[in-house]
Amino acid sequence: MSNNATVKRTHSISFLNLGLAIIIGCLPVFSFAQRVLLDRVIVVVDEDVVLQSELDARLADVTANAAANNRPLPEQDELRSEVLDTLILENLQMQFAERVSIRFDDDTINRVLLNMAENSNMSFDEYVTTLEEAGLYLITREQVRKQLTIQELQRGMVNSRLAITEQEIDNFLSSEMGRETMAAEFVINHMLITTSGTDSAEERETKLRYVADLATRIREGEFFGEVYREAQLARLFPVDSTQFDWRRADQLPNIFSEIVETMDIADVEGPIEAGNGYHLIQLAQKRGGTEQVVKQTNLRHIMLTPNEIRDEDQSLAEIREIREEIIAGEAFATLARQNSDDPNTVVGGGDLDWVNQGGLPPLMEEVVDGLEINELSEPFRTDGGWHIVEVLGRRETDLSQEYSRSQAENTLRNRKFDLELQNWLIEIREEAFVEPID
Repeated sequence: MSNNATVKRTHSISFLNLGLAIIIGCLPVFSFAQRVLLDRVIVVVDEDVVLQSELDARLADVTANAAANNRPLPEQDELRSEVLDTLILENLQMQFAERVSIRFDDDTINRVLLNMAENSNMSFDEYVTTLEEAGLYLITREQVRKQLTIQELQRGMVNSRLAITEQEIDNFLSSEMGRETMAAEFVINHMLITTSGTDSAEERETKLRYVADLATRIREGEFFGEVYREAQLARLFPVDSTQFDWRRADQLPNIFSEIVETMDIADVEGPIEAGNGYHLIQLAQKRGGTEQVVKQTNLRHIMLTPNEIRDEDQSLAEIREIREEIIAGEAFATLARQNSDDPNTVVGGGDLDWVNQGGLPPLMEEVVDGLEINELSEPFRTDGGWHIVEVLGRRETDLSQEYSRSQAENTLRNRKFDLELQNWLIEIREEAFVEPID
């Protein structure tokens, strides 16, 4: 930092201390005890400061948390230094966030508080009341706002510094770690009707038919858990079960590992014969994996949004007229360019191209799902306005390669994130003006 900058900072600190002295001097002096309760600046951090009250509050929080979790703490001087460094870094990051206009509105804070309330088995109002009674409501809101702000700043700043090359992605996908990371994981509902070496052929056949009947009931819509409990209560045959939560195929018993990879969620397989009996499985959940076959729909639409010139009824009447013109032979694209209020598709004649399943607003998706190819919908309303839509085609597209490379990139980015975050924090700390006040 230049000498001039240092002089300016020194003058700023002097004026700051003088100002605080004047303010304190102007306060009524009732007793010495009241004076020592006044807050004070302990560190100047660029254009902001850290107060003694902030340090005291954070030290109290750290000490209380350590005691609650039976965790040892360093010596008092070392602890004070570590906590103060943390406050300085937080202060710097909040200044950065202010400069790049990262802010969170009250609705966002309320949604976080609602999640916190639900995690505490409380309603939102009950949670707020509890915080208010403890004098912590406003403090908690600001802590949430600060945490969200710093997280968003770190995400943006660090990700902008990270670069993942195509070669890194290739290397990761071909590595053993990559194959394990990208492998699908499954949750399986399971039951077993046991057999023994003393069972007669007739007894084994009866058990086999029983398991087949149980499988049929589940396929027809009964819940797996209810069928399992009823089988236990019936006591016709010994019934056993094993919990298979989030396991890769190679972590499952061999008799299931190949079967499960071909199953869709809610599919039922069984009876599966093994040495210990007849197994019945259902795929409850699946996550990960590289197989991504996506249903897509090719469609186009026209949207009319009610406004000051054309009210709700007039918009509906006009889109009905447009629909009749299309049925009569007018070109859809021409009418879309002339009339549609959708700025994203008007130039292309209303063309939305191929849209992935789940990629449309729910109301629109429901209408589209009910249309045949080349069918023109009746007018329908969404938040955007009145629509008519035409389905031009449907297909299934294998996006497995794109998905696997995207997932690999995210994994590599996450692995590099923490190290790059530390590098960035060191940089901003070294470049900042930080001046302790004795």
